[in-house]
Amino acid sequence: MGSKPGTPVRLVVHKYGGTSVGSIERIQAVARKVATACQSGDRVVVVVSAMSGETNRLTALAHEISSHPAPREFDVLLASGEQVSIALLTMALHEYGIKSKSFLADQIRVRTNNDHIRARIEKIDGDNVLSVINDDIVPVIAGFQGVDDCGDITTIGRGGSDTSAVAVAAAIEADECLIYTDVDGVYTADPNVVSGAKRLAHVNFEEMLELASLGAKVLHSRAVEFAHKFAVPIRVLSSFEEGEGTLISQNDTDLERPVISGVTFEKEIAKLTVSNVNDVPGVAFEILGPIGNAGIVVDMIVQNVSHRGHTDLSFTVPAGDMAVALEILEDVAKQEAFTGSVVDGAQGIAKVTVVGVGMRSSAGVARKMFETLAEKNINIMMISTSEIKISVVIDASYVELATRALHSAFDLDAKPVASEPP
Repeated sequence: MGSKPGTPVRLVVHKYGGTSVGSIERIQAVARKVATACQSGDRVVVVVSAMSGETNRLTALAHEISSHPAPREFDVLLASGEQVSIALLTMALHEYGIKSKSFLADQIRVRTNNDHIRARIEKIDGDNVLSVINDDIVPVIAGFQGVDDCGDITTIGRGGSDTSAVAVAAAIEADECLIYTDVDGVYTADPNVVSGAKRLAHVNFEEMLELASLGAKVLHSRAVEFAHKFAVPIRVLSSFEEGEGTLISQNDTDLERPVISGVTFEKEIAKLTVSNVNDVPGVAFEILGPIGNAGIVVDMIVQNVSHRGHTDLSFTVPAGDMAVALEILEDVAKQEAFTGSVVDGAQGIAKVTVVGVGMRSSAGVARKMFETLAEKNINIMMISTSEIKISVVIDASYVELATRALHSAFDLDAKPVASEPP
Protein backbone atom coordinates (compact mmCIF):
# COMPACT_ATOMS: atom_id res chain seq x y z
CA MET A 1 0.00 0.00 0.00
CA GLY A 2 2.77 2.40 -0.91
CA SER A 3 1.97 6.00 -1.74
CA LYS A 4 3.27 8.14 -4.55
CA PRO A 5 6.16 10.47 -3.64
CA GLY A 6 4.87 13.70 -2.16
CA THR A 7 1.37 12.30 -1.59
CA PRO A 8 0.17 12.58 2.03
CA VAL A 9 -0.80 9.21 3.48
CA ARG A 10 -4.36 9.06 4.79
CA LEU A 11 -5.70 6.56 7.29
CA VAL A 12 -9.34 5.96 6.33
CA VAL A 13 -12.17 3.62 7.22
CA HIS A 14 -14.46 2.45 4.40
CA LYS A 15 -17.91 1.20 5.42
CA TYR A 16 -20.07 -0.66 2.90
CA GLY A 17 -23.74 -1.30 3.60
CA GLY A 18 -25.89 -4.25 2.65
CA THR A 19 -26.88 -2.88 -0.74
CA SER A 20 -23.23 -2.24 -1.61
CA VAL A 21 -22.38 -5.92 -1.00
CA GLY A 22 -25.73 -7.33 -2.09
CA SER A 23 -24.35 -9.66 -4.78
CA ILE A 24 -21.06 -11.19 -5.91
CA GLU A 25 -20.81 -8.56 -8.66
CA ARG A 26 -21.22 -5.77 -6.12
CA ILE A 27 -18.71 -7.32 -3.74
CA GLN A 28 -16.22 -7.41 -6.62
CA ALA A 29 -16.99 -3.74 -7.35
CA VAL A 30 -16.30 -2.89 -3.69
CA ALA A 31 -13.01 -4.80 -3.90
CA ARG A 32 -12.01 -2.70 -6.93
CA LYS A 33 -12.84 0.49 -5.05
CA VAL A 34 -10.78 -0.57 -2.03
CA ALA A 35 -7.91 -1.66 -4.25
CA THR A 36 -7.93 1.71 -6.02
CA ALA A 37 -7.79 3.52 -2.67
CA CYS A 38 -4.86 1.39 -1.54
CA GLN A 39 -3.01 1.96 -4.80
CA SER A 40 -3.48 5.73 -4.41
CA GLY A 41 -1.65 5.55 -1.07
CA ASP A 42 -4.48 5.37 1.47
CA ARG A 43 -4.14 3.04 4.44
CA VAL A 44 -7.57 1.42 4.49
CA VAL A 45 -9.71 -0.39 7.03
CA VAL A 46 -13.00 -1.86 5.78
CA VAL A 47 -16.17 -2.41 7.82
CA VAL A 48 -18.95 -4.40 6.14
CA SER A 49 -22.65 -5.10 6.70
CA ALA A 50 -24.45 -8.32 5.88
CA MET A 51 -25.60 -8.70 2.28
CA SER A 52 -28.88 -6.90 1.64
CA GLY A 53 -31.87 -8.89 2.85
CA GLU A 54 -29.77 -11.32 4.87
CA THR A 55 -30.62 -9.92 8.31
CA ASN A 56 -34.32 -10.01 7.43
CA ARG A 57 -33.95 -13.62 6.24
CA LEU A 58 -32.23 -14.67 9.46
CA THR A 59 -34.82 -12.85 11.55
CA ALA A 60 -37.62 -14.67 9.73
CA LEU A 61 -35.93 -18.01 10.37
CA ALA A 62 -35.69 -17.25 14.07
CA HIS A 63 -39.36 -16.37 14.26
CA GLU A 64 -40.29 -19.62 12.54
CA ILE A 65 -38.75 -21.35 15.55
CA SER A 66 -39.96 -18.99 18.29
CA SER A 67 -42.14 -15.92 18.58
CA HIS A 68 -39.71 -14.63 21.22
CA PRO A 69 -36.22 -15.94 20.38
CA ALA A 70 -33.73 -15.98 23.25
CA PRO A 71 -31.78 -12.71 22.82
CA ARG A 72 -28.36 -14.37 23.21
CA GLU A 73 -29.06 -16.96 20.53
CA PHE A 74 -30.75 -14.40 18.31
CA ASP A 75 -27.52 -12.38 18.33
CA VAL A 76 -25.47 -15.48 17.47
CA LEU A 77 -27.75 -16.01 14.47
CA LEU A 78 -27.83 -12.40 13.25
CA ALA A 79 -24.06 -11.96 13.53
CA SER A 80 -23.52 -14.72 10.97
CA GLY A 81 -24.62 -12.42 8.14
CA GLU A 82 -21.57 -10.19 8.46
CA GLN A 83 -19.26 -13.23 8.67
CA VAL A 84 -20.29 -14.19 5.14
CA SER A 85 -19.70 -10.65 3.82
CA ILE A 86 -16.22 -10.20 5.27
CA ALA A 87 -15.03 -13.57 3.99
CA LEU A 88 -16.29 -12.98 0.46
CA LEU A 89 -14.90 -9.43 0.27
CA THR A 90 -11.51 -10.57 1.56
CA MET A 91 -11.41 -13.27 -1.13
CA ALA A 92 -12.28 -10.64 -3.75
CA LEU A 93 -9.48 -8.35 -2.52
CA HIS A 94 -7.01 -11.21 -2.87
CA GLU A 95 -8.02 -11.48 -6.52
CA TYR A 96 -6.96 -7.84 -6.98
CA GLY A 97 -3.59 -8.45 -5.36
CA ILE A 98 -4.47 -6.74 -2.06
CA LYS A 99 -3.28 -8.45 1.11
CA SER A 100 -6.23 -8.55 3.50
CA LYS A 101 -7.70 -10.51 6.38
CA SER A 102 -11.25 -10.80 7.68
CA PHE A 103 -11.97 -10.21 11.36
CA LEU A 104 -14.96 -10.92 13.57
CA ALA A 105 -15.71 -8.60 16.48
CA ASP A 106 -14.06 -10.81 19.09
CA GLN A 107 -10.85 -10.97 17.04
CA ILE A 108 -10.33 -7.20 17.24
CA ARG A 109 -12.00 -6.90 20.64
CA VAL A 110 -15.07 -4.79 19.94
CA ARG A 111 -16.27 -4.70 23.55
CA THR A 112 -19.94 -3.94 24.24
CA ASN A 113 -22.31 -4.10 27.18
CA ASN A 114 -24.47 -7.22 27.53
CA ASP A 115 -27.73 -5.71 26.26
CA HIS A 116 -28.39 -8.22 23.48
CA ILE A 117 -29.91 -7.03 20.18
CA ARG A 118 -29.31 -3.37 21.08
CA ALA A 119 -25.84 -3.46 22.66
CA ARG A 120 -23.70 -0.34 22.95
CA ILE A 121 -20.02 -0.26 22.04
CA GLU A 122 -17.84 0.51 25.05
CA LYS A 123 -14.31 0.04 23.70
CA ILE A 124 -12.37 -1.07 20.63
CA ASP A 125 -8.73 -2.16 20.71
CA GLY A 126 -7.35 0.29 18.18
CA ASP A 127 -3.77 -0.99 18.60
CA ASN A 128 -4.89 -4.41 17.43
CA VAL A 129 -6.28 -2.93 14.20
CA LEU A 130 -3.25 -0.69 13.65
CA SER A 131 -0.86 -3.64 14.01
CA VAL A 132 -2.61 -5.31 11.08
CA ILE A 133 -2.45 -2.14 8.98
CA ASN A 134 1.25 -1.70 9.79
CA ASP A 135 1.84 -5.15 8.29
CA ASP A 136 0.42 -3.78 5.01
CA ILE A 137 -2.73 -5.84 5.41
CA VAL A 138 -6.23 -4.45 4.87
CA PRO A 139 -8.46 -5.49 7.81
CA VAL A 140 -12.01 -6.37 6.71
CA ILE A 141 -14.10 -6.13 9.88
CA ALA A 142 -17.61 -7.40 10.56
CA GLY A 143 -19.85 -4.50 11.47
CA PHE A 144 -22.99 -4.63 13.60
CA GLN A 145 -21.48 -6.98 16.21
CA GLY A 146 -19.38 -7.07 19.36
CA VAL A 147 -18.67 -9.20 22.40
CA ASP A 148 -19.53 -8.59 26.04
CA ASP A 149 -17.44 -9.23 29.15
CA CYS A 150 -18.51 -12.89 29.14
CA GLY A 151 -17.33 -13.35 25.55
CA ASP A 152 -20.88 -13.66 24.24
CA ILE A 153 -21.68 -12.28 20.78
CA THR A 154 -23.84 -9.15 20.80
CA THR A 155 -25.39 -7.07 18.04
CA ILE A 156 -25.89 -3.33 18.15
CA GLY A 157 -29.19 -2.82 16.39
CA ARG A 158 -30.36 -1.86 12.93
CA GLY A 159 -27.90 0.41 11.18
CA GLY A 160 -25.26 -0.70 13.65
CA SER A 161 -22.56 -1.17 11.02
CA ASP A 162 -22.42 2.62 10.66
CA THR A 163 -21.73 2.82 14.39
CA SER A 164 -19.13 0.06 14.14
CA ALA A 165 -17.30 1.91 11.38
CA VAL A 166 -17.22 5.23 13.22
CA ALA A 167 -16.14 3.53 16.45
CA VAL A 168 -13.26 1.83 14.62
CA ALA A 169 -12.31 5.17 13.03
CA ALA A 170 -12.27 6.79 16.48
CA ALA A 171 -10.20 3.97 17.99
CA ILE A 172 -7.46 4.24 15.32
CA GLU A 173 -7.74 8.06 14.98
CA ALA A 174 -8.54 7.81 11.29
CA ASP A 175 -8.48 10.92 9.12
CA GLU A 176 -11.96 10.19 7.79
CA CYS A 177 -14.71 7.57 7.87
CA LEU A 178 -16.20 7.01 4.42
CA ILE A 179 -19.75 5.62 4.52
CA TYR A 180 -20.55 4.07 1.13
CA THR A 181 -24.25 3.56 0.54
CA ASP A 182 -26.86 3.58 -2.22
CA VAL A 183 -27.20 7.38 -2.25
CA ASP A 184 -24.56 9.96 -3.12
CA GLY A 185 -24.83 12.08 0.01
CA VAL A 186 -27.14 13.83 2.45
CA TYR A 187 -29.98 15.78 0.83
CA THR A 188 -32.12 18.68 1.97
CA ALA A 189 -35.07 16.24 1.89
CA ASP A 190 -35.87 12.76 0.65
CA PRO A 191 -35.39 13.02 -3.16
CA ASN A 192 -38.11 10.39 -3.60
CA VAL A 193 -40.60 12.83 -2.06
CA VAL A 194 -39.17 16.24 -3.02
CA SER A 195 -38.01 16.47 -6.61
CA GLY A 196 -36.11 19.70 -5.90
CA ALA A 197 -34.04 18.25 -3.04
CA LYS A 198 -30.34 19.15 -3.21
CA ARG A 199 -27.27 17.29 -2.06
CA LEU A 200 -25.51 19.12 0.76
CA ALA A 201 -21.72 19.50 0.46
CA HIS A 202 -21.32 19.83 4.22
CA VAL A 203 -23.46 19.17 7.28
CA ASN A 204 -22.64 20.11 10.86
CA PHE A 205 -22.58 17.24 13.40
CA GLU A 206 -25.48 18.75 15.32
CA GLU A 207 -27.63 19.08 12.20
CA MET A 208 -26.84 15.55 11.08
CA LEU A 209 -27.68 14.16 14.51
CA GLU A 210 -31.09 15.80 14.34
CA LEU A 211 -31.66 14.68 10.74
CA ALA A 212 -30.60 11.10 11.49
CA SER A 213 -32.72 10.80 14.63
CA LEU A 214 -35.76 12.41 13.00
CA GLY A 215 -36.23 10.20 9.98
CA ALA A 216 -33.33 10.71 7.56
CA LYS A 217 -32.22 7.18 6.63
CA VAL A 218 -28.75 7.95 5.27
CA LEU A 219 -26.93 7.51 8.60
CA HIS A 220 -27.73 5.86 11.90
CA SER A 221 -28.07 8.41 14.72
CA ARG A 222 -25.80 6.43 17.05
CA ALA A 223 -23.03 6.60 14.45
CA VAL A 224 -23.36 10.40 14.33
CA GLU A 225 -23.30 10.55 18.15
CA PHE A 226 -20.04 8.61 18.14
CA ALA A 227 -18.55 10.78 15.41
CA HIS A 228 -19.51 13.97 17.26
CA LYS A 229 -18.11 12.73 20.57
CA PHE A 230 -14.75 11.73 19.09
CA ALA A 231 -14.58 14.37 16.30
CA VAL A 232 -14.44 11.79 13.50
CA PRO A 233 -15.21 13.38 10.09
CA ILE A 234 -17.70 11.28 8.12
CA ARG A 235 -18.17 11.43 4.36
CA VAL A 236 -21.31 9.87 2.84
CA LEU A 237 -20.66 8.58 -0.68
CA SER A 238 -22.33 6.41 -3.30
CA SER A 239 -21.01 2.91 -3.92
CA PHE A 240 -22.26 3.09 -7.49
CA GLU A 241 -21.15 6.47 -8.84
CA GLU A 242 -18.27 8.89 -8.37
CA GLY A 243 -18.69 12.16 -6.49
CA GLU A 244 -17.64 14.24 -3.51
CA GLY A 245 -20.56 13.13 -1.35
CA THR A 246 -21.42 14.99 1.85
CA LEU A 247 -18.87 15.78 4.57
CA ILE A 248 -20.18 15.65 8.13
CA SER A 249 -17.89 17.38 10.60
CA GLN A 250 -17.72 20.00 13.32
CA ASN A 251 -16.22 22.77 11.20
CA ASP A 252 -18.56 24.84 9.10
CA THR A 253 -16.89 27.24 6.69
CA ASP A 254 -19.98 28.09 4.64
CA LEU A 255 -20.86 31.61 5.76
CA GLU A 256 -23.83 31.87 3.40
CA ARG A 257 -25.60 28.63 4.25
CA PRO A 258 -29.39 28.86 4.60
CA VAL A 259 -31.16 29.13 7.94
CA ILE A 260 -32.72 25.70 7.37
CA SER A 261 -30.51 22.88 6.07
CA GLY A 262 -33.13 20.20 5.64
CA VAL A 263 -36.66 18.94 6.08
CA THR A 264 -37.19 15.38 7.24
CA PHE A 265 -40.12 13.21 8.26
CA GLU A 266 -40.86 10.04 10.16
CA LYS A 267 -43.98 7.98 9.57
CA GLU A 268 -43.60 5.04 11.92
CA ILE A 269 -44.67 6.73 15.14
CA ALA A 270 -47.64 6.44 17.49
CA LYS A 271 -49.16 8.82 20.02
CA LEU A 272 -50.21 7.66 23.49
CA THR A 273 -52.35 9.71 25.85
CA VAL A 274 -53.22 9.26 29.50
CA SER A 275 -56.08 11.65 30.26
CA ASN A 276 -57.73 12.80 33.47
CA VAL A 277 -54.72 12.16 35.70
CA ASN A 278 -54.13 13.97 38.98
CA ASP A 279 -51.97 17.03 38.41
CA VAL A 280 -49.51 16.37 41.23
CA PRO A 281 -45.70 16.16 41.48
CA GLY A 282 -44.34 12.88 40.16
CA VAL A 283 -47.24 11.97 37.89
CA ALA A 284 -45.10 12.20 34.74
CA PHE A 285 -42.55 9.85 36.28
CA GLU A 286 -45.26 7.38 37.29
CA ILE A 287 -46.38 7.27 33.64
CA LEU A 288 -43.11 7.50 31.75
CA GLY A 289 -40.83 5.63 34.17
CA PRO A 290 -42.23 2.16 33.32
CA ILE A 291 -42.09 3.03 29.60
CA GLY A 292 -38.39 3.85 29.88
CA ASN A 293 -37.72 0.73 31.96
CA ALA A 294 -39.11 -1.32 29.08
CA GLY A 295 -36.49 0.16 26.75
CA ILE A 296 -39.05 2.16 24.76
CA VAL A 297 -37.80 5.49 23.44
CA VAL A 298 -40.14 8.38 24.23
CA ASP A 299 -39.92 11.36 21.92
CA MET A 300 -42.31 14.32 22.02
CA ILE A 301 -44.14 14.96 25.31
CA VAL A 302 -47.02 17.36 25.88
CA GLN A 303 -48.78 17.93 29.20
CA ASN A 304 -51.92 20.05 29.11
CA VAL A 305 -52.70 22.90 31.49
CA SER A 306 -54.29 21.66 34.69
CA HIS A 307 -58.09 21.89 34.88
CA ARG A 308 -59.68 21.37 38.29
CA GLY A 309 -56.65 19.44 39.49
CA HIS A 310 -56.49 17.07 36.50
CA THR A 311 -54.46 17.04 33.30
CA ASP A 312 -53.65 14.98 30.20
CA LEU A 313 -50.21 13.70 29.21
CA SER A 314 -49.44 12.74 25.59
CA PHE A 315 -46.21 11.42 24.11
CA THR A 316 -44.93 9.65 21.00
CA VAL A 317 -43.14 6.31 20.65
CA PRO A 318 -42.02 4.20 17.67
CA ALA A 319 -45.09 2.56 16.11
CA GLY A 320 -43.62 -0.90 16.68
CA ASP A 321 -43.57 -0.26 20.44
CA MET A 322 -47.16 0.95 20.68
CA ALA A 323 -48.73 -2.36 21.75
CA VAL A 324 -46.25 -2.94 24.57
CA ALA A 325 -46.50 0.70 25.69
CA LEU A 326 -50.30 0.46 25.83
CA GLU A 327 -50.10 -2.64 28.02
CA ILE A 328 -47.76 -0.82 30.39
CA LEU A 329 -50.02 2.24 30.57
CA GLU A 330 -53.09 0.12 31.20
CA ASP A 331 -51.31 -1.45 34.17
CA VAL A 332 -50.37 2.01 35.41
CA ALA A 333 -53.99 3.16 35.09
CA LYS A 334 -55.11 0.34 37.41
CA GLN A 335 -53.27 1.94 40.31
CA GLU A 336 -55.40 3.73 42.87
CA ALA A 337 -53.73 7.07 42.16
CA PHE A 338 -54.96 6.87 38.55
CA THR A 339 -58.61 6.04 39.21
CA GLY A 340 -60.72 7.62 36.47
CA SER A 341 -57.80 7.97 34.05
CA VAL A 342 -58.24 6.89 30.43
CA VAL A 343 -55.50 5.44 28.21
CA ASP A 344 -55.64 5.93 24.46
CA GLY A 345 -53.33 5.17 21.54
CA ALA A 346 -53.33 6.59 18.03
CA GLN A 347 -51.50 5.56 14.86
CA GLY A 348 -51.71 7.09 11.40
CA ILE A 349 -49.64 10.08 12.46
CA ALA A 350 -46.26 11.38 11.33
CA LYS A 351 -43.60 13.82 12.42
CA VAL A 352 -42.19 16.52 10.15
CA THR A 353 -39.09 18.48 11.17
CA VAL A 354 -37.10 21.44 9.89
CA VAL A 355 -33.42 21.46 10.94
CA GLY A 356 -30.70 24.10 10.75
CA VAL A 357 -28.01 25.63 12.96
CA GLY A 358 -28.95 28.99 11.43
CA MET A 359 -32.11 28.95 13.56
CA ARG A 360 -29.99 30.05 16.54
CA SER A 361 -29.54 33.50 15.07
CA SER A 362 -32.65 33.86 12.91
CA ALA A 363 -36.16 34.80 13.97
CA GLY A 364 -39.39 33.80 12.28
CA VAL A 365 -38.69 30.14 11.50
CA ALA A 366 -41.61 28.88 13.60
CA ARG A 367 -43.92 31.54 12.15
CA LYS A 368 -43.05 30.54 8.58
CA MET A 369 -43.41 26.84 9.35
CA PHE A 370 -46.83 27.20 10.97
CA GLU A 371 -48.02 29.62 8.29
CA THR A 372 -46.98 27.21 5.53
CA LEU A 373 -48.83 24.31 7.13
CA ALA A 374 -51.90 26.46 7.73
CA GLU A 375 -51.96 27.46 4.05
CA LYS A 376 -52.11 23.75 3.18
CA ASN A 377 -54.87 23.21 5.75
CA ILE A 378 -52.67 20.81 7.76
CA ASN A 379 -53.54 20.57 11.44
CA ILE A 380 -50.75 20.38 14.03
CA MET A 381 -51.27 17.92 16.89
CA MET A 382 -48.00 18.32 18.82
CA ILE A 383 -44.98 20.64 18.68
CA SER A 384 -41.41 20.12 19.89
CA THR A 385 -38.49 22.52 19.55
CA SER A 386 -34.78 22.82 20.23
CA GLU A 387 -32.15 25.39 19.29
CA ILE A 388 -31.76 23.93 15.80
CA LYS A 389 -35.03 22.14 14.99
CA ILE A 390 -38.81 22.38 15.10
CA SER A 391 -40.88 19.20 14.90
CA VAL A 392 -44.63 18.87 14.48
CA VAL A 393 -46.90 15.83 14.61
CA ILE A 394 -49.54 15.77 11.88
CA ASP A 395 -51.88 13.31 10.18
CA ALA A 396 -49.71 10.83 8.22
CA SER A 397 -51.73 11.35 5.04
CA TYR A 398 -50.33 14.90 4.79
CA VAL A 399 -46.69 14.14 5.49
CA GLU A 400 -45.39 14.33 1.91
CA LEU A 401 -47.41 17.45 1.13
CA ALA A 402 -46.06 19.11 4.29
CA THR A 403 -42.47 18.13 3.46
CA ARG A 404 -42.67 19.55 -0.06
CA ALA A 405 -44.37 22.74 1.10
CA LEU A 406 -41.81 23.41 3.84
CA HIS A 407 -38.88 22.59 1.55
CA SER A 408 -40.15 25.22 -0.88
CA ALA A 409 -41.07 27.77 1.82
CA PHE A 410 -37.52 27.77 3.18
CA ASP A 411 -36.01 28.17 -0.31
CA LEU A 412 -34.34 24.76 -0.34
CA ASP A 413 -35.55 23.73 -3.81
CA ALA A 414 -32.81 23.26 -6.39
CA LYS A 415 -32.69 26.20 -8.79
CA PRO A 416 -33.10 25.26 -12.47
CA VAL A 417 -29.96 25.63 -14.55
CA ALA A 418 -30.26 28.55 -16.97
CA SER A 419 -30.00 27.46 -20.59
CA GLU A 420 -27.39 28.96 -22.91
CA PRO A 421 -28.70 31.71 -25.19
CA PRO A 422 -29.07 30.61 -28.81
